[in-house]
Amino acid sequence: MSMKPLEHDRRYGELDQVMRAYLGQPADDTPERRGRALDAYLRHTWHTRPWAIAEAERQLREYSRNPPGRLRQELGEFYSIPDTGMPQSEIGGWLTVLADHLKRSIEAGEAPEPALPQTHWEWHARFPETAQLLGGWFSQDIVDEFPDHEAAVADYRASTHPQLVARLVGELSELLALPMDDSDYALAAAELGMEVGPPDPFSHGAWFQSVATTLAA
Repeated sequence: MSMKPLEHDRRYGELDQVMRAYLGQPADDTPERRGRALDAYLRHTWHTRPWAIAEAERQLREYSRNPPGRLRQELGEFYSIPDTGMPQSEIGGWLTVLADHLKRSIEAGEAPEPALPQTHWEWHARFPETAQLLGGWFSQDIVDEFPDHEAAVADYRASTHPQLVARLVGELSELLALPMDDSDYALAAAELGMEVGPPDPFSHGAWFQSVATTLAA
């Protein structure tokens, strides 16, 4: 029997957030240096849910001290750490290193400066509704579903709660305020799930501005 969602979140919810930050990233943290993925987790979480960092530290440390035994594994009542590429015997020590870094960040009040997202997880954590639009309405299937980009945006607006549309407008405004050139906007679009280019004659940045203006009207 697998864990119920409430039990999972109480025991492993924030641990899971940290582990998700490592998808596609190396688990190369050392006692002296945080890895790229943990930097991304801290940068986003300090500025959105700072209280969650202490919970992450607690859950990481608890898991490293008490990994799931055979019975819990047989019952399915445990959290499975994603494959990090390191031997299973080293996972506990690595989780302790992460917990130590989180503890030091909290105790020192060390909040990383805002910056461009550096990992796939950070792009999605920071711009979730933008990812919903780009990944859901601008995949390669767009040519089969809509006559053009404008129709896809109109369908998103018609089928999405107005509060979420307003959230998307805010996210696009934040995205456009970042110090990026169009190659950066193209990277952002790809990270957030867009599989087609912007319509002619728009660049990615100009199209983001056009979408924000259309949805804010």
